[in-house]
Amino acid sequence: MLSLGPGIEIVLASAPVDLRRGHDGLVTLVQSLWKADPYSGTLFVFLGRRMDRVKILFFSAGGFVVYYKRLESGRFTLPRIPEGASCIDLDATSLTMLLDGVDLRLVRRTPMWKPAKTTAEAKKGIDIRRSA
Repeated sequence: MLSLGPGIEIVLASAPVDLRRGHDGLVTLVQSLWKADPYSGTLFVFLGRRMDRVKILFFSAGGFVVYYKRLESGRFTLPRIPEGASCIDLDATSLTMLLDGVDLRLVRRTPMWKPAKTTAEAKKGIDIRRSA
């Protein structure tokens, strides 16, 4: 069971991956394909060619962890992926739905409310959510 907080970063590979790769092979993919830091705590999600298996790689408490799930029947369904993208960002809810077999292409979300920037912050280009 994965515990996913609201602020966790999740990256999903847009193309299937050879899931015979272990920890080191997946770390190499993260570094070479996406130029990302595998030690950042980000969850990196990889689906197999048959779309019935998933591996999630992340760094935690001094070592790499690989979460692996194989479906006994059915397939995982990828969300819509922009043309040419090698990966997409997910939130914790989307990852949970993906792992539970929900077709993310059919999910429609209500737009989330975000506070407006004040005039002074907008002029300075300050993001109040990141300055705290």
